[in-house]
Amino acid sequence: MEGIEKNAGKKFEKSYFDVLGLCCSSEVPMVEKILNSLDGIKDFSVVIPTKTLIVVHDSLLISQIQIVKALNESRLEASVRVYGHGSSYKNKWPSPYAVACGALLALHFFKYVYSPFRWLAVVAIVVGIPPVILKAVAAVRNCRLDINILVLITVSGSVALRDYWEAATIVFLFTISEWLELRASHKATAVMSSLVSVVPQKAVIAETGEEVNADQVKMGTVVAVKAGHVIPIDGVVVDGSCDVDEKIMTGESFPVTKQKDSTVWGSTINLNGYISIKTTAVAEDCVVARMAKIVEEAQNKKSGTQRFLDKCAKYYTPAIVLVSASLAIVPLAFHVDNKREWYHLALVVLVSGCPCALLLSTPVAMYCALSKAATLGVLFKGAQHLETLARIKMMAFDKTGTITRGEFQVVDFKPLRPDISLDALLYWISSIESKSSHPMAAAVVEFATTHSIEPKPDRVEHFQNFPGEGISGKIEDNELYVGNRRIASRAGCSEVPKLQGYDTQGKSVGYVFLGSSPVAVFCLSDVCRTGAKEAIEELKSLGIKTIMLTGDCQGAAKRAQEQGEVWRLYEPSFYQRTKRV
Repeated sequence: MEGIEKNAGKKFEKSYFDVLGLCCSSEVPMVEKILNSLDGIKDFSVVIPTKTLIVVHDSLLISQIQIVKALNESRLEASVRVYGHGSSYKNKWPSPYAVACGALLALHFFKYVYSPFRWLAVVAIVVGIPPVILKAVAAVRNCRLDINILVLITVSGSVALRDYWEAATIVFLFTISEWLELRASHKATAVMSSLVSVVPQKAVIAETGEEVNADQVKMGTVVAVKAGHVIPIDGVVVDGSCDVDEKIMTGESFPVTKQKDSTVWGSTINLNGYISIKTTAVAEDCVVARMAKIVEEAQNKKSGTQRFLDKCAKYYTPAIVLVSASLAIVPLAFHVDNKREWYHLALVVLVSGCPCALLLSTPVAMYCALSKAATLGVLFKGAQHLETLARIKMMAFDKTGTITRGEFQVVDFKPLRPDISLDALLYWISSIESKSSHPMAAAVVEFATTHSIEPKPDRVEHFQNFPGEGISGKIEDNELYVGNRRIASRAGCSEVPKLQGYDTQGKSVGYVFLGSSPVAVFCLSDVCRTGAKEAIEELKSLGIKTIMLTGDCQGAAKRAQEQGEVWRLYEPSFYQRTKRV
């Protein structure tokens, strides 16, 4: 895979193909034979679980359509995939062959009512077998022994024994199993595509306002990012200020204030404000793009078990055919009476001993684990590292977004004016906060909703956003300011109120001013995920020690520790060093 990335330069094009005809790793040599016979192919890689083929080729010598045509001559059902758009999977329902075969097989059971219906099993075989025959012929043409040939031999043997119902059942179950396998493959591909789709596709040039593809933006270009938009490329802020949601990169729930000379990453979200960014990388070298590449490369790094099974596959299939043939020869060699039972046993061994399930089990399990881990923020550089997990003695977990929910929640709310009711206060604040996209605002609105207060943002006038400070607005002739300590100067208040009797350690404190008068103080915090404590206790029961790592302040770390009750805590500086490594 590393070779693919190196070769995919200006001269070569990197293309992705869905190859639905791939069954297991035993068919990879056939793909290699086809591609090696074509001019202009520089490198390629096959991802069996998702039936994906990645090819680096000279587009001047060979096009994507020509590659597809060469693959489809061997009945591999190939098609071009637009990378980042997911698999071009269309078979939401079984093929007409499988449906017709299944329907006729069901009608066959009416033979107990009307005896001629027993011949519908033969019709079911005739209707369902064509796809199997075509693929078997393609396998023979490529001098390859695959499952289609084994199934065809088994069906032919069953028909010779006049077990028409069994032969039809084999055809139906085989075609349905292929469809189920494709559906599972599509879901696995969708997981990977969801990660790739995180990479921004568009960018706005600040000088002209023109929207262009992110991969066309050169290093050193100044791009503009409006409030609520995704930052397209890694860079440095040259103008403006805003709060940025960096959860996708760091897992931290608290937005980070960005000002001039601040570093920003592609795929993070500008929550408010307008900023101009001078890019420090091209799109394909952004941190999030490199993350996607790591996961993609990991699919092609086989574990020890996979490599062992691939070696066995070369000898396993011929061995199964030999065993099956031996069982069929037994009644002839020893002149046994129950010849039919021996022939039947030989056919059963031929089908049940097919290596596809064995060869697919490990890579599919590995792929699903790698993709699932990626969506949860855990990146493995190869399937071999998954096998290492069986030998671990200690696990370290990030706090925010892993142990905790990664979302704000109002944990304390203290009104400061007895002449203003709590309901009225929550109504004013939540209505103004409803016009903000800040995560703290969402927490305040949710808190008001739990108190049966319905915000009405349409009644708010003169709404203003102050990046890094807070917001303000006017509702029912009341001018309110909501934000952190710095919002007090905006409101004209010289002294910030304090929370008496409340533990503010590890919490974010918000202030509310009515004009220049403080009317409320509230605290927000990130709370532990449901089941986090149980998960850690389960790990401890397996003899695995657990460590919590965090870059938050000591107070936030202790708060999470108190909620989890089972954590060993390291200093924040240790976590910061670990992240850089």
